[in-house]
This record gives sequence, C-alpha cells and structure tokens, in this order.
Amino acid sequence: MFDIRAIRNNPDEFDAGWARRELDEQTPAILSLDTQRRTVQVALQDAQADRNAESQKIGAIKKSGGDASEQMKFVAKLKEEISEHEEKERVLGAQLNDLLSSLPNLMSEEVPNGASEDDNQELYRWGEIKRESGADHVEIGEALGLIDFEVAAKMSGARFTMLKGALARMERALAQFFLDTHISDHGYMEISPPLLVRDNALYGTGQLPKFAEDQFSTKETNHFLIPTAEVPLTNIVANDIVEGESLPLRFCAHTPCFRSEAGSAGRDTRGMLRQHQFYKVEMVSITTPEQSHAEHERMLACAENVLKKLELPFRTVTLCSGDTGFGATKTYDIEVWLPGQETYREISSVSNCGDFQARRMNARSRNKGEKDTRFVHTLNGSGVAVGRALIAVIENYYDPEDGGIFVPEVLKPYMGSIEKITAK
Repeated sequence: MFDIRAIRNNPDEFDAGWARRELDEQTPAILSLDTQRRTVQVALQDAQADRNAESQKIGAIKKSGGDASEQMKFVAKLKEEISEHEEKERVLGAQLNDLLSSLPNLMSEEVPNGASEDDNQELYRWGEIKRESGADHVEIGEALGLIDFEVAAKMSGARFTMLKGALARMERALAQFFLDTHISDHGYMEISPPLLVRDNALYGTGQLPKFAEDQFSTKETNHFLIPTAEVPLTNIVANDIVEGESLPLRFCAHTPCFRSEAGSAGRDTRGMLRQHQFYKVEMVSITTPEQSHAEHERMLACAENVLKKLELPFRTVTLCSGDTGFGATKTYDIEVWLPGQETYREISSVSNCGDFQARRMNARSRNKGEKDTRFVHTLNGSGVAVGRALIAVIENYYDPEDGGIFVPEVLKPYMGSIEKITAK
C-alpha cells in the first residue's frame, strides 16, 4: 500500500497528500507504531542471538561432562522472552498494516482541489445534443413493454431490472460491440474471469477492508461477488513477477457487477441508473511507471471511442480531490448526455492507481538480465457501463412520433439489422 521507508523520510509530504482528501495528520500514528515495532524487532533479534550463543555453550559444557543446568534455565527464560517479543511484533505489525491499508492513495499534482463532484474540472465536450429534454428511459421502456421493474422487484426487491425482447437484445449488442472494439481496435485481450473471489483479491484492489459494506458475499464459502471486473483482471498479476518487456498488459472483460450500494440511500433511485446488479465492460492495464501517464490517456481515448462510434454526446472531466476514489492517483470521468434528466451522467471512470494496488497485491516486474524488481502500475476504466449506455441510447435515439427507439448504426449488425425498436 505504502513504502514505510518513504513515510519515514518524507512524513510531511504524505500528510500534505492526505490533507487534500480532508484527512488529519496520519504520520505521527504511523511512525509511532513503526518505531515501537522496530524496537521490539531489535529486542527479538538480541534475544535470539543470546539464545543461540547460550545453546552453543550448553553443547560445549555437556560435551565436557559439566553441569549446564543454569545455562538451560537462562535459555528457557530467553525462549519466553522471544515468544513475548514475537507476539508484540505481530500485534504491532497488524496494527500498522490495518492503519496503512485504511488510507487512500496519494493523488497526482494534476488533480484539481475541490470538495465534491461540483468542483470537477471539465476538459471538453464531444457530439451534438439532438434531444435537449424529453421522456426518460423508464417512461420509454415501460411504454414499449420492454422494461419491467415490478416483476424484477417481485423476485429480487428494489434496484433490480428485467429487460425484455429487443431491449434485452440491445443490452447484449452493446456489450458485444464494446468487446469487439476494444479487442480489434484497441488491442485488449478478452478475459472471462471468475465472478466470485476471495477477500485477498478485493484487498489487493482496495475494496477491502474499507468498503466491506458495499460488497455482496457468500456465507457458505466466504467468497465475494465481484463489484467490477477490475478485481479479477488486476489480480491476474498478484504475487507475480512479470517480465518487464511484456508490459503493458491489457485485459478487458464483460461481466455482471454486484454492489450493495450501502452508502447511496436516496441517490438515483429511479430506473436503471444505480442497480445492485448491472453489466459492464472493463479495461485494465498493467504497465511500468514510465508508461503509466501515457497509458492513462490511451485508456481514456479507448472509452471515448466507443461512445463516438455510438454517436452519443458526452463530456470528459478530471475529478477533483474530493471526488477522486480511494485507490486512484488521478481519475477521468466520461459523462454521457441523458435527455430524460437534462444533464450529463457518468458512464465511465478511467483511473490510474500508480503502484498503490501493486503494493497491496505484491505485483512486480523485472527486465531480463536484471536482478532487482519493482512494483508495476495498474490502471482501470469502464469501457463502458452497459446499462448506462443502454439508457443513453434509449433516450438519445427516442422517436417521440411513435415512441420507438432508432438503432445506432454500429449496433445494427448485432441486432439482426433491425432499424428501429417499436411496440410492434
């Protein structure tokens, strides 16, 4: 998560970085635990050295036929001290680890200061807004008989949706289109990952322990349902030493995602905007520190490209310090225009995590012929959220004349050449 030596050498730099996230000074507590642990480690090493020396004396005394009872008592006492020191070291190490793992990543100097999403910095807009306002996806889908919230709620409760017929097919078409574009045009390797992971995988990408309440889990097997394919894709390199020459590695996957949304009561409760289960095409890159910045810009362009091909108007923003996620050093959000809400809404977040996740999962690289390893940099981005893309297509391609939805040109091959979704 963090290099303790770097914190020792630059405590002010770390506190200044965390202050940008509205956190109080953290290094005094960190360095206190670190000092206590190192003191115990020295005492432990001294006790172990004394035990080894006394054990050799005992061997020599016994070999010469002497009485080594006093030395044996002393060694027994040293063993008790060693055991106590080991327990103290374990407890202090766990406390230090818990504290460090609860702290967010340091942000890039490029991240603008701000308190909330209202302070995010707009970079540019793309595309022509053809529908300024109008019916939203709920009205349109229910009028067509192709979105059913009541049946979904009957079997699963709130924040679940059932899609039918042509809209179910369009959801599948969007996912297929995103995958094909990222694989063929952008050079990502498609992965079909596990949807259930152990806690160490979520710890590695930063969802645990801080965001445990946002996860769905299984009691019987102690697995977690993935909140995003970022988790299994990034963990491909966990505890590995990757050949430096093979970087960057680029993976993508289409998966369902499961989130309890524990902290989002009252937010986006209408329609499909914020669901417990949704589909997303995720991109993950594993790269070097030198390539990290350029890879972030590249990944952003990949996500924007699929929206351009769909001819959906969007804007791109840099998240401010108060809105940047726990594990990110810098994040771009792409927000698509939704006429039903008369505003732009997030459809993709593209984040550079630096070596934050790599340290948590011990993911390193080494060039051929070199002895030393170093932590890789990890990046992730939605490429893009399928459900929100479907909402955007429904609302931007809506025809108020007959209540139908025109099919975007790039989706027609995936939709059996259907030109328009109508009630008929």
